[in-house]
Amino acid sequence: MANSAAANMVEAHSRTPAAVLERVRIPVTGMTCAACQSFLQRMLAGEAGVREAAVSLMMHNAAVTFDPRIVTAEHLVEKIRSTGYGAQMPVGAESAFADQERNDAEQLRAYRNLRRKAWVSGIAGAVAMMVSMPLMSAERMRDPFMRWVARALDPALHAAFPWLFRIHANGLRFFLLALSAFIAGWAGRQFYIKAWSALRNRTADMNTLIALGTGAAFLYSAACTLAPGYFLRHGMAPDVYYEAGILIIALILTGNALESRAKRRTAQALRTLVELQPKSARVSRDGVEAEIAVEAIESGDIVVVRPGERIPVDGIVLAGASSVDESMLTGESLPVEKTAQDRVIGGTLNQRGSLEMRATAHGAGGTLAKIVRLLREAQSSRAPVEHLADRISAIFVPAVLACSVVTLIAWRVLAPGANAVQAFAAAVAVLVIACPCAMGLAVPTAVMAATGRGAALGLLIKGGEALQRLEKIDTVALDKTGTITRGRPEVIAVAVAPESRFTKGEMLRLAAALERASEHPLGEAVVRGAEAMGLAIPRAQSFESFPGRGVSGTVEEHAILIGSVTFLGERSVRTEALQPEAEKASTQGGTPLWVAIDGALTGMVVVADAVNPASVGAIRRLHAEGMRVVMLTGDNERTARAIARQVGVDEVIAELFPQGKVDAIRRLQAEGCVVAMAGDGVNDAPALAAADVGIAMGAGADVALEAGDITLMRSDLNGVATAIALSRGAMHVMRQNLFWAFAYNALSIPIAAGVLYPVCGLLLSPVLASAAMAFSSLSVVVNSLRLSRWKLA
Repeated sequence: MANSAAANMVEAHSRTPAAVLERVRIPVTGMTCAACQSFLQRMLAGEAGVREAAVSLMMHNAAVTFDPRIVTAEHLVEKIRSTGYGAQMPVGAESAFADQERNDAEQLRAYRNLRRKAWVSGIAGAVAMMVSMPLMSAERMRDPFMRWVARALDPALHAAFPWLFRIHANGLRFFLLALSAFIAGWAGRQFYIKAWSALRNRTADMNTLIALGTGAAFLYSAACTLAPGYFLRHGMAPDVYYEAGILIIALILTGNALESRAKRRTAQALRTLVELQPKSARVSRDGVEAEIAVEAIESGDIVVVRPGERIPVDGIVLAGASSVDESMLTGESLPVEKTAQDRVIGGTLNQRGSLEMRATAHGAGGTLAKIVRLLREAQSSRAPVEHLADRISAIFVPAVLACSVVTLIAWRVLAPGANAVQAFAAAVAVLVIACPCAMGLAVPTAVMAATGRGAALGLLIKGGEALQRLEKIDTVALDKTGTITRGRPEVIAVAVAPESRFTKGEMLRLAAALERASEHPLGEAVVRGAEAMGLAIPRAQSFESFPGRGVSGTVEEHAILIGSVTFLGERSVRTEALQPEAEKASTQGGTPLWVAIDGALTGMVVVADAVNPASVGAIRRLHAEGMRVVMLTGDNERTARAIARQVGVDEVIAELFPQGKVDAIRRLQAEGCVVAMAGDGVNDAPALAAADVGIAMGAGADVALEAGDITLMRSDLNGVATAIALSRGAMHVMRQNLFWAFAYNALSIPIAAGVLYPVCGLLLSPVLASAAMAFSSLSVVVNSLRLSRWKLA
C-alpha cells in the first residue's frame, strides 16, 4: 500500500501544471568541491515534490522548483542543514541589490577568514619544519623533498639556533604534537567537520580526502610521540609527520584563499552593476523637495537629477535636457541625448544638465534590478557540458580512497625492500593530491566570467546552456523591423484611392486613431505622421490586432481595416486601384499600409524604416564567421528584398505571420541548421522560443525579451556577432579547464602512488602533493578569468 501511495504521488507530481509549481533559490554555505555540489543536487532532486534542482558551487545556492502541495521550502532548507551544510530561507522582499550585497559581504568574510588561517598555518608549518630537522631519521631522508629541505635548512639552523639540536627528541615531539593539534583544531577544523558530516550521510568529498590524509599523518605521529619504544622494538624509527600535516593544511588553505579571491573577481560584473544603484535621491512631493532613500521612491514620484548624479530609478523625463551615459548597461560608449518624454534607466549617469523625471519603476521592477537578477540566475545556471564532470564526481572520491588503500598494499607486497614510511607517504600523497575541486570549477567559473563580460559589453546571456548552444550556431535568422532597420519608421507618402470619399488628411487622422492602440513600430509611425501634420487624433471605440497581418476597429462609427494587401483581401477589399503606387514604394524600400474604411479601399500610407548603419557591418561579420543569414519578415516581398540588397542578407522569406516565422525556423532546423533568431517585436516571440538560440533586441517588447536566451541591451546587430564570438571563446576555455582537471588527476594520482619510483626513484612528498592539489583548482579559476578581459579579435 505504501509503495502504491508513493507511486501515485510521483505520478500526480509528474502531471503537476507549471502554474502550481514554485521556485526558490536557497543560499547554501559549506560546499567546497564538485562532490559536494553533486551530492546536494542528487539529494534535493530525490525529494518528493521536487520537479528540478540545480546547485551552484560558484554562487553558493540551490535553485529548486517544487510542488508546494507536497513539499515546502522550509523542509528543503532543513533537509540541506541535516546534511551538514548551511542553508537559510531566502528573504522574499529582499531586493536583487540587497541580496547581492549580502552575498558579496559573505564571500569577502570567507576570503579574509581563509587568508588569516592560511597565514597562521604557513608560519606554524615553517616552525614545525625547523623543529623537525633534529628528528629526521635516515629513513625520512630517503624522501627527495626532505633531503632538499635538510640541505637548505640544516646549516642555517645550526648556526642560528644551535640550542635546538640539544633539546631532547621527546620534548620536540610533544611541542610539535601541541602545535599540530592547534592547527588541525582551528585552521583545519572545517575539513574534519565536513568529512564527518559526509560520512554520516554515506558520501565522501574533498574534505574526506584531506581529513584522512592529514588525520593519518597526525595519528601516526602521535603514536610515535606517545609510544616511541614500540616502534624501536619493531626496528622502526619513531618518525613524526607533524610538519607534513600542518603544511598540507596551510597549502590547501592558501589555495582555497587564492581561489576564493579569484572567484570573487569572476563576479566583478555583478558588483559593478550593484554599485550603479544610488543610495538616495531628491524627490519633489507637494512642492517640497527632499532627499530620501531610493527604496522609498514610489512609482509616479517626481525625481530631480542634477548634473553628475546617477539616475536613481527608471522613469520618463518631464523637463530639462541632458546627455546620459548608458555605457555601463548597454556598452554604448557615446552619451545619449535625453529630452522631455524620453525614457531613462536607473543607474545611468546624468552628465551635463538637470532633469526632472517621473518614476515609472523602482526596486525589483527596475531595469537595473532585472539585469542584476538575470545575471545572477545566468551565473547560477549549469551548462550541459558539466554533466560529464557530475558523473565523474559522483564516483571520484570513493575511487581515490580505493587507490590509496591499493597503493599502501602494493608498496608492502610489490616492494618488500621499501620501508613502511615510504608506503605510508605514498598512500597519504594519493589522498591529498586528488582534486575534485578542479572538475567542479572548470565550467561554472567560465560561465560566470563569460556572462559577466557579456554584461559589460551589453549582452545579457541567460546561462551556460545558452552559451553552449550559441557556439554551434551556423544560421542566423533576422527580423527586419527594429532588428536590421532602426525600428523607427516614418511616413513618406499618403495616397487615396480614386473612388475614395476621404481626403488624405481625413484618412490619416482615422488611421492614426486606430494605430494609437497598436504597439507595432509601423503603427507608431502613422501616429507620429498624423501628429506632425497637426491633425487632431480621436479615440478608437474598439481595437483588435492580428499579429503579422494588420489591425481592425471602430473610429467615429467607421469600421476601419489597416494592414497588408493579404489582410484586406481576406476581408473582400479590392486593392487593384493602387497597386502601381504600392509596387513603386516597395521597390524603394517602403512598406504600404493599406487602409479600408467601411468595407471599401480608401488609400494607403507608405512607411519606410531606414536601415540601421551598424547592420551592414554586423552582417559582414556574421558572414566572416561562416554564418548563413536569413531575413524573416511579415513585410511584402518587394520591400524585404530591397532592404536585403542594402545589407547583404543571403536569403529572404517575406509575408510571414508569426506562425510562419516559427515554421520557417523549423524548416531550417529540418535541413540540419542550428538556428539563432534575432528579433524585437511581440510577433517575434514565438520564433525566438522555437530557435535553438533566441536573441532579443533590448529596445523591443517585454514578451520578446522574456522569450530570448540572450538580450542585446542596444539595438545593434553587432551584438549578435559579438555574442557568438564570446560563446566560442567561453566554450574553448571550458574545454581547456575540463581537460586540465581530468588530465591533472589522471597523471598526478599514479605519480603520487609511486609508479615512477622503480624507473627513476621519484616518490612525491605529501607536502608537494598538497601544493599541487591546491594550485590545480586555482589554475582553472585563473584560466577562466581570461574571459573577464575578453576582446573581439
